[in-house]
Amino acid sequence: LYTYSPGWPHCLNEKSVKDLDLNIKYSVMKNSCFYLKVSSAFSEMKLKGLLDRKGPWESLDEMQTMLNFRKTPAAEYVVEHWQEDAFFASQFLNGHNPVLIRRCRHLPENFPVTEDMVAPVLGPGTSLKAELERGSVFLVDHGILSGIHGNVVNGQPQFSAAPMTLLYQRPRGGPLLPLAIQLSQTPGPDSPIFLPSDNKWDWLLAKTWVRNAEFSVNEALTHLLQAHLLPEVFTMATLRQLPQCHPLFKLLVPHTRYTLHINTLAREQLIAPGKVVDRSTGIGIEGFSELIQRNMEQLNYSVLCLPEDIRARGVEDIPNYYYRDDGLQIWAAVESFVSEIINIYYPSDVSVRDDGELQAWVQEIFLEGFLGRKSSGMPSALETREALVQYITMVIFSCSARHYAVSAGQFDSCVWMPNLPPSMQLPPPTSKGQTKPEGFLATLPPVNATCDIIITLWLLSKEPGDQRPLGTYPDEHFTEEAPQQSIAAFQSRLAQISKEIQERNQGLPLPYTYLDPPLIENSVSI
Repeated sequence: LYTYSPGWPHCLNEKSVKDLDLNIKYSVMKNSCFYLKVSSAFSEMKLKGLLDRKGPWESLDEMQTMLNFRKTPAAEYVVEHWQEDAFFASQFLNGHNPVLIRRCRHLPENFPVTEDMVAPVLGPGTSLKAELERGSVFLVDHGILSGIHGNVVNGQPQFSAAPMTLLYQRPRGGPLLPLAIQLSQTPGPDSPIFLPSDNKWDWLLAKTWVRNAEFSVNEALTHLLQAHLLPEVFTMATLRQLPQCHPLFKLLVPHTRYTLHINTLAREQLIAPGKVVDRSTGIGIEGFSELIQRNMEQLNYSVLCLPEDIRARGVEDIPNYYYRDDGLQIWAAVESFVSEIINIYYPSDVSVRDDGELQAWVQEIFLEGFLGRKSSGMPSALETREALVQYITMVIFSCSARHYAVSAGQFDSCVWMPNLPPSMQLPPPTSKGQTKPEGFLATLPPVNATCDIIITLWLLSKEPGDQRPLGTYPDEHFTEEAPQQSIAAFQSRLAQISKEIQERNQGLPLPYTYLDPPLIENSVSI
């Protein structure tokens, strides 16, 4: 049965993982591995005395010494490069939230960047107007955060911003670079436009506010809403509407494994009063809820279909966008596999329309996941084999590759906290020339909140054993030869994609691994 939160996708009506049916709970092995990880992580932070320190960090050097926690090569890279403009910009392409950047051909009216402001980055003989027309300018707009509820951490009010970031890609190559940052949606004397040519600490603080916005949007929307709550509805509808003998049940059930367990655990231990989101993030449970309700009013089917999303954002040709490149390859592999399976079991469009169980499944997702909102573009019925293939591809991709892409990099991005601060303790600056090192440090989250989030994201970035990579179907729901051949071809294509990714990564200073098929779990299970 579903339970209802206003404006949220509907979710499983269970308060605790203890109450779950054995068939949907973690295996004994996975459960044991998970709680061993929890215990070891908290013990390590406790030994350092960090979880009880409610004050600010004394210095960046102290932070670097104390946060030497299970570091990965990617995390080490972040520590070394977090202040660099090129790395700041690259995270919009290949970081833990690579889904917001879009081409900008006309400056928004509420972002009055001038030619003089950006001339130092554009260089001589290049105008902003010309670069906008050429398609070399990109925008990341965190406007959804405007006016969002602020949390209280350790008894202190926290603050948030709704920044706009303008970026520039030189037509002849080179890295993507930030041009300008405005920390609110309302320009004016109290909302200056920050520039790379500003005082070092002013500019670094502006970029850090953007990274804080990235934390809030990723955790509440890209991750929780789109990569956990919607897959939970896909899972619920599959288990409720499709009998086990149905070909779509056989196709989809591997992508539902453990989803109801991890989401119930999240509601119990992460987004409950007094738990991690409540005690350690800048917008808290109330802010998360506000963001989810706002995003649900504008979330569109095309956002969940990667090829359409890439086209809609105009980022088909921006260089070095590995999330796009690897994601489109995986999408195509899934789509080809799904198409073969659909063609085996559905000889015509009429057979799709006449499948009452399929139509009930689609209708339930529309009503329970998208709250019956027609403007979402989410189908409430499917009429053709082509529409069915796209829909099933979207479901499988959302439950596997998209979830992994927006969750696996969380720890790499956040273990060096200034790169991804979960909260900000001082309000956004309203003028330039005021920021000093001690002011920068005082804005960052306190020690205990920092460590609380790092531990949590370490746990949520790593599968705790009992894994089934994308394309693994060990339960043999399909016994006929034709679908088994399709599964083998799908696995072979994924292996080829992985080989190509690994070859490319050998030449990159920071390899992009968040869409390497053997690392992608078949389902949302952590």
